[in-house]
Amino acid sequence: MSVSTVTSEALQLKLRQLLPSQQGFGTDLSASDTIIPVIDLTKAAEGSDVGETLQTALAFGSQTAFRALNSTVALANTPGFYRVVGTASGDNSGANYTLSLDMTDGATNKIVWSLEVPSTASLTSYNAIFDLTFFLDTDITLNAVSGGTDGVIIGSIRQTADINGTLVQPSGFTPQ
Repeated sequence: MSVSTVTSEALQLKLRQLLPSQQGFGTDLSASDTIIPVIDLTKAAEGSDVGETLQTALAFGSQTAFRALNSTVALANTPGFYRVVGTASGDNSGANYTLSLDMTDGATNKIVWSLEVPSTASLTSYNAIFDLTFFLDTDITLNAVSGGTDGVIIGSIRQTADINGTLVQPSGFTPQ
Protein backbone atom coordinates (compact mmCIF):
# COMPACT_ATOMS: atom_id res chain seq x y z
CA MET A 1 0.00 0.00 0.00
CA SER A 2 1.29 3.44 -0.84
CA VAL A 3 0.00 6.77 0.45
CA SER A 4 0.28 9.96 -1.62
CA THR A 5 -0.30 13.55 -0.55
CA VAL A 6 -2.87 15.49 -2.55
CA THR A 7 -1.92 19.16 -2.85
CA SER A 8 -4.88 20.55 -4.78
CA GLU A 9 -6.05 23.84 -3.29
CA ALA A 10 -9.42 23.41 -5.04
CA LEU A 11 -9.98 20.07 -3.26
CA GLN A 12 -8.82 21.54 0.06
CA LEU A 13 -11.27 24.46 -0.38
CA LYS A 14 -14.15 22.11 -1.22
CA LEU A 15 -13.32 19.97 1.84
CA ARG A 16 -13.39 23.06 4.06
CA GLN A 17 -16.76 24.12 2.55
CA LEU A 18 -18.38 20.71 2.92
CA LEU A 19 -16.85 19.87 6.29
CA PRO A 20 -16.56 23.13 8.26
CA SER A 21 -15.46 21.25 11.37
CA GLN A 22 -12.27 20.27 9.49
CA GLN A 23 -11.42 23.88 8.59
CA GLY A 24 -8.57 24.32 11.06
CA PHE A 25 -7.30 20.74 10.94
CA GLY A 26 -4.30 21.81 8.86
CA THR A 27 -3.16 18.55 7.25
CA ASP A 28 -3.04 17.89 3.53
CA LEU A 29 -5.42 15.46 1.90
CA SER A 30 -3.95 12.07 1.19
CA ALA A 31 -4.88 9.21 -1.08
CA SER A 32 -4.17 5.51 -0.86
CA ASP A 33 -4.05 2.83 -3.51
CA THR A 34 -5.85 0.43 -1.17
CA ILE A 35 -9.27 -0.64 -2.49
CA ILE A 36 -11.98 -0.29 0.12
CA PRO A 37 -15.28 -1.79 -1.04
CA VAL A 38 -18.47 0.14 -0.31
CA ILE A 39 -21.68 -1.85 -0.27
CA ASP A 40 -24.89 0.08 -0.78
CA LEU A 41 -27.82 -1.81 0.72
CA THR A 42 -30.52 0.71 -0.19
CA LYS A 43 -33.41 -0.01 -2.57
CA ALA A 44 -31.84 2.40 -5.06
CA ALA A 45 -28.75 0.18 -5.26
CA GLU A 46 -30.74 -2.96 -5.96
CA GLY A 47 -32.49 -1.19 -8.83
CA SER A 48 -36.06 -1.77 -7.65
CA ASP A 49 -36.62 1.75 -6.33
CA VAL A 50 -38.64 4.04 -8.58
CA GLY A 51 -38.51 7.81 -8.18
CA GLU A 52 -41.61 9.45 -6.70
CA THR A 53 -42.64 11.24 -9.87
CA LEU A 54 -42.44 8.00 -11.83
CA GLN A 55 -44.20 5.98 -9.15
CA THR A 56 -47.13 8.41 -8.95
CA ALA A 57 -47.50 8.64 -12.74
CA LEU A 58 -50.96 8.63 -14.22
CA ALA A 59 -51.53 5.34 -16.06
CA PHE A 60 -54.43 4.22 -18.22
CA GLY A 61 -54.98 1.01 -16.27
CA SER A 62 -54.56 2.64 -12.84
CA GLN A 63 -56.83 5.68 -13.11
CA THR A 64 -60.50 5.76 -12.13
CA ALA A 65 -62.32 8.69 -13.69
CA PHE A 66 -65.01 10.61 -11.81
CA ARG A 67 -67.51 13.39 -12.47
CA ALA A 68 -69.72 15.09 -9.90
CA LEU A 69 -72.45 17.45 -11.14
CA ASN A 70 -74.89 18.59 -8.44
CA SER A 71 -74.05 15.38 -6.57
CA THR A 72 -71.61 13.62 -4.23
CA VAL A 73 -69.42 10.90 -5.72
CA ALA A 74 -67.44 8.52 -3.48
CA LEU A 75 -63.89 8.36 -4.85
CA ALA A 76 -62.22 5.93 -2.42
CA ASN A 77 -62.85 4.22 0.90
CA THR A 78 -60.02 1.67 1.03
CA PRO A 79 -57.22 2.69 3.44
CA GLY A 80 -54.08 3.97 1.72
CA PHE A 81 -52.56 6.86 -0.22
CA TYR A 82 -54.24 8.29 -3.32
CA ARG A 83 -53.35 10.81 -6.01
CA VAL A 84 -56.33 12.83 -7.23
CA VAL A 85 -56.09 15.14 -10.26
CA GLY A 86 -58.80 17.17 -11.94
CA THR A 87 -60.62 20.43 -12.40
CA ALA A 88 -63.52 22.20 -10.80
CA SER A 89 -65.60 24.58 -12.91
CA GLY A 90 -68.74 26.53 -12.17
CA ASP A 91 -70.86 29.47 -13.20
CA ASN A 92 -72.74 31.55 -10.68
CA SER A 93 -76.43 30.74 -11.01
CA GLY A 94 -77.94 33.09 -8.47
CA ALA A 95 -76.93 31.08 -5.39
CA ASN A 96 -73.65 30.35 -3.63
CA TYR A 97 -72.34 26.80 -3.91
CA THR A 98 -69.11 24.86 -3.39
CA LEU A 99 -67.20 22.34 -5.47
CA SER A 100 -65.07 20.29 -3.10
CA LEU A 101 -63.13 17.21 -2.12
CA ASP A 102 -64.36 16.03 1.27
CA MET A 103 -63.27 13.37 3.74
CA THR A 104 -65.78 11.73 6.05
CA ASP A 105 -65.79 9.11 8.76
CA GLY A 106 -69.56 8.70 8.42
CA ALA A 107 -70.34 11.14 11.23
CA THR A 108 -68.13 14.16 10.52
CA ASN A 109 -67.50 15.70 7.11
CA LYS A 110 -64.33 17.73 6.45
CA ILE A 111 -63.80 19.83 3.34
CA VAL A 112 -60.13 19.40 2.45
CA TRP A 113 -60.16 21.27 -0.87
CA SER A 114 -62.81 23.55 -2.36
CA LEU A 115 -63.75 26.15 -4.93
CA GLU A 116 -66.42 28.56 -3.72
CA VAL A 117 -68.73 29.89 -6.44
CA PRO A 118 -70.42 33.02 -5.08
CA SER A 119 -73.66 34.57 -6.27
CA THR A 120 -73.02 37.76 -8.27
CA ALA A 121 -75.08 40.17 -10.37
CA SER A 122 -73.23 39.33 -13.61
CA LEU A 123 -72.47 35.88 -15.01
CA THR A 124 -68.98 34.84 -13.93
CA SER A 125 -67.12 31.55 -14.43
CA TYR A 126 -64.83 30.01 -11.84
CA ASN A 127 -62.24 27.33 -12.59
CA ALA A 128 -59.50 25.61 -10.62
CA ILE A 129 -57.19 22.65 -11.20
CA PHE A 130 -55.94 20.32 -8.50
CA ASP A 131 -53.32 17.60 -8.11
CA LEU A 132 -53.44 16.32 -4.52
CA THR A 133 -52.31 13.33 -2.49
CA PHE A 134 -54.60 11.98 0.23
CA PHE A 135 -54.16 9.43 3.01
CA LEU A 136 -57.29 7.51 3.97
CA ASP A 137 -57.31 5.70 7.28
CA THR A 138 -59.70 2.86 8.06
CA ASP A 139 -63.39 3.92 7.78
CA ILE A 140 -62.60 7.17 5.93
CA THR A 141 -64.20 7.98 2.57
CA LEU A 142 -62.99 10.58 0.07
CA ASN A 143 -65.77 12.28 -1.92
CA ALA A 144 -66.05 14.72 -4.82
CA VAL A 145 -68.94 17.11 -4.16
CA SER A 146 -70.71 19.50 -6.51
CA GLY A 147 -73.18 21.66 -4.60
CA GLY A 148 -74.75 23.34 -7.61
CA THR A 149 -76.41 22.59 -10.95
CA ASP A 150 -73.94 24.83 -12.79
CA GLY A 151 -70.78 23.38 -11.24
CA VAL A 152 -68.83 20.23 -12.02
CA ILE A 153 -65.80 18.60 -10.45
CA ILE A 154 -64.14 16.11 -12.79
CA GLY A 155 -60.90 14.15 -12.74
CA SER A 156 -59.31 10.82 -11.89
CA ILE A 157 -57.96 9.02 -8.85
CA ARG A 158 -55.30 6.36 -8.40
CA GLN A 159 -53.99 4.54 -5.33
CA THR A 160 -50.23 5.13 -4.97
CA ALA A 161 -49.56 3.17 -1.75
CA ASP A 162 -51.41 0.96 0.69
CA ILE A 163 -52.06 1.85 4.35
CA ASN A 164 -48.56 0.60 5.28
CA GLY A 165 -46.84 2.75 2.67
CA THR A 166 -46.12 -0.16 0.30
CA LEU A 167 -46.05 1.43 -3.15
CA VAL A 168 -48.66 0.51 -5.75
CA GLN A 169 -46.87 0.77 -9.09
CA PRO A 170 -48.65 2.23 -12.14
CA SER A 171 -50.55 -0.40 -14.10
CA GLY A 172 -48.32 -2.23 -16.56
CA PHE A 173 -45.05 -1.11 -14.91
CA THR A 174 -42.63 -3.62 -13.41
CA PRO A 175 -39.37 -2.15 -12.04
CA GLN A 176 -36.22 -3.94 -13.14
